[in-house]
Amino acid sequence: MPQADSDADFVHSLARGLAVIRAFGVDTPQLTMSDVAKRTGLSRATVRRFLHTLVDLGYVGLEGRFYGLRPRILELGYAFLSSMSMWDVIQPALQDVSSRLRVSCSAGLLDGHEVVHVARAGRSEPVAVSFGVGSRLPAFHTAMGRVLLAALPQIEREQRMSRADLRAYTPLTMTDPTQLMAELDAVADRGWSIVDREFEPGLIALGVPLRNRAGKIVAALITSARATRLDAATMRSDHLPVLLETCERLTPALHLAG
Repeated sequence: MPQADSDADFVHSLARGLAVIRAFGVDTPQLTMSDVAKRTGLSRATVRRFLHTLVDLGYVGLEGRFYGLRPRILELGYAFLSSMSMWDVIQPALQDVSSRLRVSCSAGLLDGHEVVHVARAGRSEPVAVSFGVGSRLPAFHTAMGRVLLAALPQIEREQRMSRADLRAYTPLTMTDPTQLMAELDAVADRGWSIVDREFEPGLIALGVPLRNRAGKIVAALITSARATRLDAATMRSDHLPVLLETCERLTPALHLAG
């Protein structure tokens, strides 16, 4: 029996409302009521009540038959970001790295088998997938995700992998579970990860872990660019020292965040 079914304190209506909100995304900015019902597995009657409530509260807009998230939805995420003072410290550092290396620089957190980009600075690369603040990407196939997964105990890595979609995003995507686990071991040993055209064709990214003063990994920093501009060797020689120095500089200011 799922834990939610046996937990008397679990609020099913809240869970369903959040599922309706999560139905919208970069690829699905506008959905009909039927679309939301299909994506959430909820009945049309249930979806109708939640959408009506969200529209009334200003979190969702309605144009004709199509619903879409309104800017007010950002309040929900801002409450999280504003409660974590470390992002006030990290953002200027990302801007500094981006300016020095002339690439985009992001910070993110691990959430289940995905990573969430929570801060970003610099140029936007012409890619098919959004890497903006709030973007959720597969942890096992991204540099950010691999440095964060590498910090976990083996059993926890396996649990997250069991829920992950290990599809091949490009011809270079590493999809074999044994090979991925070995790669995470290697990342843990060397302290950084480069993912070269595995998730997005033509995109290369370098990730390093960010620790707080207690030594706990609280986030990951990455630089990313088109593989036509940079290669793995350049990432290691030019980007890695800058990212490591930035993390070392940030650590004393992070106290026990995370």
